[in-house]
Amino acid sequence: MWHFLVENGKCCLLGIYDVNDRKEPPQENGIIQTTQDQHSSISPPSSTVSGAPDDEPFSTYFEEKVPIPEDVTQMFSLRKLWAFTGPGFLMSIAYLDPGNIESDLQSGAKAGFKLLWVLLGATIIGLLLQRLAARLGVVTGMHLAEVCNRQYPTVPRIILWLMVELAIIGSDMQEVIGCAIAFNLLSVGRIPLWGGVLITIIDTFVFLFLDKYGLRKLEAFFGFLITIMAVSFGYEYVMVRPDQGELLKGMFLPHCEGCGPAQMEQAVGIVGAVIMPHNIYLHSALVKSRSIDRGNKKEVKEANKYYFIESTIALFISFLINVFVVAVFAEAFYEKTNIEVNAMCNASDSPHTDLFPLDNSRLQVDIYKGGVVLGCFFGPVALYIWAIGILAAGQSSTMTGTYSGQFVMEGFLNLRWSRFARVLLTRSIAIFPTLLVAVFQDVQHLTGMNDFLNVLQSMQLPFALIPILTFTSLTSIMNDFANGLVWKIGGGVVILVVCAINMHFVVVYVTSLSSVALYVLAGFLCIAYLCFVGYLVWHCLIALGVSCLDVSCLASRVSNNRPSVFIEEQPEYDT
Repeated sequence: MWHFLVENGKCCLLGIYDVNDRKEPPQENGIIQTTQDQHSSISPPSSTVSGAPDDEPFSTYFEEKVPIPEDVTQMFSLRKLWAFTGPGFLMSIAYLDPGNIESDLQSGAKAGFKLLWVLLGATIIGLLLQRLAARLGVVTGMHLAEVCNRQYPTVPRIILWLMVELAIIGSDMQEVIGCAIAFNLLSVGRIPLWGGVLITIIDTFVFLFLDKYGLRKLEAFFGFLITIMAVSFGYEYVMVRPDQGELLKGMFLPHCEGCGPAQMEQAVGIVGAVIMPHNIYLHSALVKSRSIDRGNKKEVKEANKYYFIESTIALFISFLINVFVVAVFAEAFYEKTNIEVNAMCNASDSPHTDLFPLDNSRLQVDIYKGGVVLGCFFGPVALYIWAIGILAAGQSSTMTGTYSGQFVMEGFLNLRWSRFARVLLTRSIAIFPTLLVAVFQDVQHLTGMNDFLNVLQSMQLPFALIPILTFTSLTSIMNDFANGLVWKIGGGVVILVVCAINMHFVVVYVTSLSSVALYVLAGFLCIAYLCFVGYLVWHCLIALGVSCLDVSCLASRVSNNRPSVFIEEQPEYDT
């Protein structure tokens, strides 16, 4: 809720008051006193609510809390690490979705090993951002969407929800279509794209209810899917035998000799594919599944430590799997031409020879063509193993995308629906456009749509990165675990760089449309987009300590320089 001071016919904004708080701001001589930082402190949601004794007030998904073993004698305990293991691996699946796999194979085919250092850097940046997300969930007991619900006014909150939903829909379309392509390859074209989408819809509904048999079993199932990806793409890596020296050089020596616009655009695409907005919301919710006494500072600190270790291990494994894919296509298909691939497919009696025209242009690959060329060069076994890996990637990321949709909708809109109703709605929102694309689009011509979906997700990045930096920097929310100066500056720079890189990707895509009408439409959308991003940045800068932007300071001058005194009491930790 916005609060204003009216004096001498002029209206001045005093600040924002959280409508979810039951307390009213105190008044003095008819003038409302506001918080110094315009954000209310929050406490973790209680485990019960009136009328729903088994549900939490916001997210009701995890009915089971994994207990943490007591081990006071050791600074590091493998038993405790095992208890905390799970959320990080579910989060890491977003780094292995079909969009990332396609970005990897295109990177290898276009630039060889030269962009591996970009993949490494993007993964490290992703780890730092996931750390912020996990800390928010651990310290507050609420995930990012719930905190946004409490801290932003109604209109910005709804806009933010819509933007995040768009990102989830775009990601989900890529993931479901990745599964459909895998079914098409495994069935040698007998299952059409729309048939694969329908199969994915059905089996996703089935798998989503696995947690009914225990949260740890669900996490084990995701671990099994990651293992399938590691074995499948690892098999391709061993079979191709890439040059290890070139691989290490490309990974640890930042360079790109002889790179042109295509390679630079691919480097931008790697960053956009790795860092996904909905994954920030997802990870902040997943960490709530452990039994932690958030009133005990020692337990909260310990949970942050083990979650960071687990996330590091999970993202290291996902990085290795991504490296497998890049190295396979860098070694086998870098600088290959269509006519060379056509000849190999003819020699191997592949039914997909017509995918590669008889010209000397560079080979252009996507997930579908990538499997085909592997089959042409290394035999049908390589094609089928590739398809199995893509199926595991698509299926696992589709399930985590659905979880993201549920958490986001529950948090922003404060829904209290049955599990089946929530799954049905969030699944339908993403599946309907995917099914339309599958019906009217041919399986061999999906690259253009993937480019559009990557741009869509790139545009949504600020709507996850800015709020997470804002709220983790506020002591009224994070208490003793708020970001220090180094994290505030470093986080701000990282988010600025990531958003700038992705905006460049958006500009490159829009300028390639070659349509005046689309330019005009894009112009209007950009104005609205930048205004809303500016609003979020304004709040973020105040949280980072740029007090001159805090309008409540200006309001205090108007009201005879009276200082602001409405500061909510901070919860104290047990020692």
